[in-house]
Amino acid sequence: MQDNATEVTAAGIARLAGVGRAAVSNWRRRHADFPRPVGGTETSPSFALAEVESWLRKQGKLAEVPLRERVWRQLSGHPEGPVTALTHAGCLLLLIHDRPTVWLEVSAGSDERLAKMLPGALREVFTPRFGPESAMDNAPAVNTPPAVNTPDAVSTADDANPAPLVSYAHAPSDAHAPSDAHAPSGVHTPSAVNTRPALHLPTAPELLPSAPLLRGVAELAAELGARQTFEFLLGRHLDANPRQYTLTPADLAALMADLAGPARTVLDPACGTGALLRAAATRPDQELHAQDSAPELAALTTLRLALQTWSTVHGAVGDSLRADAHPRLRADAVLCHPPFNERNWGHDELAYDARWEYGFPARTESELAWVQHALARLKDGGAGVLLMPPAAASRRSGRRIRADLLRRGALRAVIALPVGAAPPYNIPLHLWVLRRPEKAPAQPEVLLVDVGQFAGEGRGGPDWRAVREAVLDAWQAFGRPGRFTERPGLARALPVIELLDDDVDLAPARHLPPPTAADGAEQLTAVREHLGETLRLTADLTPPRADAAHPARWPLTTVGELARGGALMLRTGGNGGHARVPVLTDHDVLFGADPSGTLPESEEEAVLTEPGDVVVPVLGGGSVARVIDATTGGAALGRNLVLLRPDPAALDPWFLAGFLRGTANNRQASSYASTATRLDVRRLQLPRLPLDEQRRYGERFRVLDEFERALRHAGRLGEQLVRGMYDGLTDGTVAPD
Repeated sequence: MQDNATEVTAAGIARLAGVGRAAVSNWRRRHADFPRPVGGTETSPSFALAEVESWLRKQGKLAEVPLRERVWRQLSGHPEGPVTALTHAGCLLLLIHDRPTVWLEVSAGSDERLAKMLPGALREVFTPRFGPESAMDNAPAVNTPPAVNTPDAVSTADDANPAPLVSYAHAPSDAHAPSDAHAPSGVHTPSAVNTRPALHLPTAPELLPSAPLLRGVAELAAELGARQTFEFLLGRHLDANPRQYTLTPADLAALMADLAGPARTVLDPACGTGALLRAAATRPDQELHAQDSAPELAALTTLRLALQTWSTVHGAVGDSLRADAHPRLRADAVLCHPPFNERNWGHDELAYDARWEYGFPARTESELAWVQHALARLKDGGAGVLLMPPAAASRRSGRRIRADLLRRGALRAVIALPVGAAPPYNIPLHLWVLRRPEKAPAQPEVLLVDVGQFAGEGRGGPDWRAVREAVLDAWQAFGRPGRFTERPGLARALPVIELLDDDVDLAPARHLPPPTAADGAEQLTAVREHLGETLRLTADLTPPRADAAHPARWPLTTVGELARGGALMLRTGGNGGHARVPVLTDHDVLFGADPSGTLPESEEEAVLTEPGDVVVPVLGGGSVARVIDATTGGAALGRNLVLLRPDPAALDPWFLAGFLRGTANNRQASSYASTATRLDVRRLQLPRLPLDEQRRYGERFRVLDEFERALRHAGRLGEQLVRGMYDGLTDGTVAPD
């Protein structure tokens, strides 16, 4: 059943039909029966999705909307907004995950009956999972069969594992609080008075507008599984709203969890979308405590963790600094990606808070407030890992707190990450590794690590494998008895006394010894030799003198016509995949780099490249096409890319790629918005030539591509050599003559 209230913009119509926005504008002008706008504005109207689908199908421009796309359109166009729709969908998926037979009973009949019966059914799941507070409403009860804990009770598309119990941390167990957990008399201790459960039981009137969406979600869950369906929908929502959410990359989350080590009780006081707690959830007997000041994030993360982990999950809404939901908790580990550079973090009202054991943070030092909050929630010997801005290691306003953290052994390591490790991507962030001291160390040391050398090119991100190996190897060596072996340019264990000066500057780069002079000179020599070889190759590959010729008058065809005739297959990049394979991004194609991206994990089938495929970016306005070779084949196709797989009996791939790169060709196939240029690949043209003639052109295009790659490689080597020479001359590791 289609939801007539769901709306879609012109851009959404273009995506449904696989055309550019200009085509949608043409349809509106040329076809009197095109659906009329039902909302939006005069310059950005919206249309009823059901009417649009019907019109597209009638015109032969749309055979059938895929189930995933239809559900996403219903969710994104929900009258109460996508967050409400996603929360309702998550509640339903939890019901299907725990009690699939109950959903079959509730979904029978009309939408009104579904909305009336569903709250009672959800109550039977909410009460044991989220506590009685989340199930308080006047929803009618529903007769439901008892819960079944056997794997047969779980959707066959899900893992056959018992679901986790979920409750809320605003009523923590006394088992987590030591006997001396109370604050001294007269000292303010934050309470959970201003916190609330992350979820509440939706009522029938709230659920009624979501009924068509919920039926589609249930249908998708039967295909993908409840867990995978929620991940798919949440991933699409996050991708559609990149400026609203600050995400912690999965590779960074995994590194932070490994630094903290195995933990039974884990807290994230600024949980966001739950990436850190998901990375830490490795065993079924764990307890995960989550809190976030944004109600929508707290709700979605609680549902996500409940569906994705075997652990017990405690979730709450509230500002952890002003209204801590876990005041009595003593966790084994705290992982946190706190908000940076906040002035309004509670400086005035929290002046006498018991958590400031290491000093009262200045108004400009919100990150040091989060550091002390983490330490206050750790048990003795517990580990904390926080992502920090680099300024927190050197600002003068925080030097006294940094000094006390060092003296008492609470700060164990500062790790400088490469640029691009996490947002904001233009600065090299730090990781602070904390340990709540059981007693003051006799001769405290702190580990300083700088892995900035493993930064990737452009938007490709760091070399996470190298970062992970270097950081964990140094951290494990630091924890072993005996003297830490210094690693020039990478890691050093420094006695705390050497840092306790007027600045207490903890930036690793300022304390690490430079790479050894011999290594630096040898490396520069190798780069110089490699550059010389590449320049000689570039000279050999330089194209011969171009001879003038009369403009050719070939009969032309388009990519769209070739696809309809079976001469090539056209695929677009996906939004997820169930296999962990390298992902070819639009950046990789534009700059000739190796696959460097990742896709959200889901049950969606990723599009895998094969040798001979031609890949074209659709954004940015550049005339670029890349032929996939044996080394790149097998990578997944990323977003904003179109793959063309030519029939070798009809089309030569190099001939295809070469003509697609023509500037005039790209210009006539592009549409222009206010902020971006989008290429309609189906409109790209190429001449109709015999296969032998195609191969003649294709060989010339292949040699040009090899020349282009050699030039690009020479440029990178030249930049590396120049930078290395400047660094060597200025730090004394290279002689001036």
